[in-house]
Amino acid sequence: MSVDLKNKNVLVFGTGISGIAAADLLGAVGASPILYDGNQEVDKEAVLHKTKGDYPVSIYTGELPGQVLDSLDLAVLSPGVPTDLPLVKEFYQRGIKVWGEVELAYQMGKGKVLAITGTNGKTTTTALLGKITGDYEKSVYVVGNIGTPYTSLALKMQENTVTVAEISSFQLETTETFRPAVSAILNITEDHLNRHHTMEEYIRVKELITKNQQPEDVCVLNYEDEVLREFGASAVPRVVYFSSQRKLESGIYLDGDRILLKPQNEAEIEVVKTKDLKLLGQHNFENVMAAVAMAYYAGIPMESIRKSICEFTAVEHRIEFVLEKDGVAYYNDSKATNPDAAIKGIQAMNRRTLLIGGGYDKESGYEEWIGAFNGKVKYLVLIGQTREKIQKTAHEMGFTKTILADSLEEAVKICAQKAEPGDAVLLSPACASWGQFDNYEQRGRKFKEYVRAL
Repeated sequence: MSVDLKNKNVLVFGTGISGIAAADLLGAVGASPILYDGNQEVDKEAVLHKTKGDYPVSIYTGELPGQVLDSLDLAVLSPGVPTDLPLVKEFYQRGIKVWGEVELAYQMGKGKVLAITGTNGKTTTTALLGKITGDYEKSVYVVGNIGTPYTSLALKMQENTVTVAEISSFQLETTETFRPAVSAILNITEDHLNRHHTMEEYIRVKELITKNQQPEDVCVLNYEDEVLREFGASAVPRVVYFSSQRKLESGIYLDGDRILLKPQNEAEIEVVKTKDLKLLGQHNFENVMAAVAMAYYAGIPMESIRKSICEFTAVEHRIEFVLEKDGVAYYNDSKATNPDAAIKGIQAMNRRTLLIGGGYDKESGYEEWIGAFNGKVKYLVLIGQTREKIQKTAHEMGFTKTILADSLEEAVKICAQKAEPGDAVLLSPACASWGQFDNYEQRGRKFKEYVRAL
């Protein structure tokens, strides 16, 4: 624990799962947490019941009283809270320290951190690295954007603990001392521009994962991403590249049906043959390469890594096989919350596909996604806020086999009616789930429920 928060007044901005976990952590170290939500309608009693209840906590909604602001020593932002909100700007103007929950957890935790960011592939790579690490090390926690708040486990971490963390751009914005021993940036494509406003800012925030890394630390980067290749040339930590397109002088790469690791000034090592993996698609081979490189440079023997990656199966909601009914295979790719992730979904399909897309508008463009259909998509069934916008783009690009549905349930029924034996039905929305669902997990589980009910 690198900072003493005992008796400090700490505002936790956000009352979701991350905010509650942060408040519980603060209560456990003797701080005085103040939970705050800008939404006046939030039920304070319900929020209170979500906390552990073994420490005093104040709860405010709507406008934050001036006397509370005057009393603050620290503000902890949940990932969903933008840093350009007027209240957050006021924290900075008043000289109040502002952390995200990742910074709070890192300051309170111990051991080695392996951290992964990138636009797509984070969850699969994190889960895979979690398995590799967990199969070899005694004390391992897998935390962050993958679903378990980092703050909820920080106080359990010991000097021998390895923490594998999935870190979003929202979480990186508010880091201060966060220093992974090994980091990875998997790729950077257009996403979250409604939050970061420009691509330049989104890139800058993603690259913050290396901000405190030193030359003895390692950063794993995608050689085929031009932004990251350029970043790697000047990055402070030791850079290890991965590539699915070419043989590298040093790094990890796909060579035909084999993944090979070539450490600097050493002989290349055959990691695995792709046919021995349970994961489909080139994008997953990239995820495997990133996880293998991170594990290898974190000190895990290749023999142990090889065994773990061959046992690993796909993550829920990421090109997840649901069932086959009447000769039609159904896949849940609800985690594809942006066009680039959805491109990976359609590329992994080896059947003619009825595709369900649409959802909340994050101000993305859909041309590249539709351009990647490549004759595979029989029908595009669209739901949610973006359905007309995507249909307009598809028609402008010459793809006219679109159907608008009022709900996910209706979309599943339409696909089942139009599918023929040998086809696939793929939920890969290219959009966030908000508006119709609480999150992509709920959307994916509903899809599976509707499919099983057919």
